[in-house]
Amino acid sequence: MKILNNIKSKGTYKLTLTLGVIGLFLTVLVSAFTSDSRSENTLERDTRVKKDSIQSVEAFKKVYAVLQSPRCVNCHPSGDIPLQGDERKLHAMFPKRGPEGKGMLTMKCNNCHQDENTAGLKTPPGSPNWHLPPEDMKMVFEGKSAYELAKQLVDRKQNGNKDLKALIAHADDGLVKWGWEPGEGRTLPPISHAAFKEAWITWLTTGAYAPTK
Repeated sequence: MKILNNIKSKGTYKLTLTLGVIGLFLTVLVSAFTSDSRSENTLERDTRVKKDSIQSVEAFKKVYAVLQSPRCVNCHPSGDIPLQGDERKLHAMFPKRGPEGKGMLTMKCNNCHQDENTAGLKTPPGSPNWHLPPEDMKMVFEGKSAYELAKQLVDRKQNGNKDLKALIAHADDGLVKWGWEPGEGRTLPPISHAAFKEAWITWLTTGAYAPTK
């Protein structure tokens, strides 16, 4: 009788342990899924977002035109060498992106690009913290369709973990605003910074819809 009770006790213990492990696994799984969902749906859940797909897509057309201008694409290339000039040619010095986007070894961006533009026609442009996006989050604009770029911009796994508030604030980032003060001999983006910022915020706060193509 004592042996039988021991067997029952051990069996109950094993069953309880197994159920506990399964429960823990399910909790972790649900938690991970919930976390991903929150990350992907941040804009949808934000109270400042009032969905309007038509207004959102129309606003993004203006945003896309700016992001595809040389002032933006040159620092968001598909490769690891920045582009240069209105022709978007490979940078003449062939600097590499580097882990932090600031160049490699002796070829650092700030060796030539100072805190402000150098005086003169097509001389080295400058702004504080001149850099490309980092190696682990390249944020490529070059060659992206409007649909692809819109999706990428709000994907927190690709945009530096920026939520709606951070994305809105990014319109006033120093390097972003430099695009409208690029120095002599460089074409400006197709609309003003004020118009870009308005379109950017409109796109984000109406649902950040992506054009179909």
